[in-house]
Amino acid sequence: MSTQTSELLAAAAPRTVDVVRGISDDQLDLPTPCQDYVVRDLLNHLFQVVVNFQELAGKRQVEWAEKPDHLGDGWRDRFEVETGRLVAAWSDPSTLEGVSPGMGMPQPVIGGMALLDLTVHGWDLAVATGQPYRPAPEAVAELHGLVEQLGPTARKMGVFADPTPTPTDLTPDLTPDLAHLLTKTGRLPTWPQTP
Repeated sequence: MSTQTSELLAAAAPRTVDVVRGISDDQLDLPTPCQDYVVRDLLNHLFQVVVNFQELAGKRQVEWAEKPDHLGDGWRDRFEVETGRLVAAWSDPSTLEGVSPGMGMPQPVIGGMALLDLTVHGWDLAVATGQPYRPAPEAVAELHGLVEQLGPTARKMGVFADPTPTPTDLTPDLTPDLAHLLTKTGRLPTWPQTP
């Protein structure tokens, strides 16, 4: 990534935090663009990403099999706190050196994966709950190369679906750059918002 990972995370994080803060309790069982996840599931997944990628910044092992429920009292505030810790964890330039012992990929790729989840799942949650969402343009621009790099393996593992066509009828919140990124992860940028 040509821009420091922590700078990109710092630009992306508040936008996703705003979406999370805007989710009401009665929206937790709504569907999302991630087929297997309702809003509650996706929030728990994103919480796990934000917490685990703090550890991965320090080149420590993480546990993905455990699926704790993060949506107890004060979960919106805790998400903001943990996201701030994620940004701080990647602020040391040494986090980008070497290969992740837990993931077996270069550390810059690991940092990019955190940015990708924060950005794309921010969109997923926004459209699922009928909120506006404009991701950090600099983050979206940087993520295209990462998605190209990870795409073949991610599709084999079921993390990405097959690419979808980029629509021409874009809403004001959906820039061509974001729409193209979403289609490369197998999402439909015109996914209907919940009324």
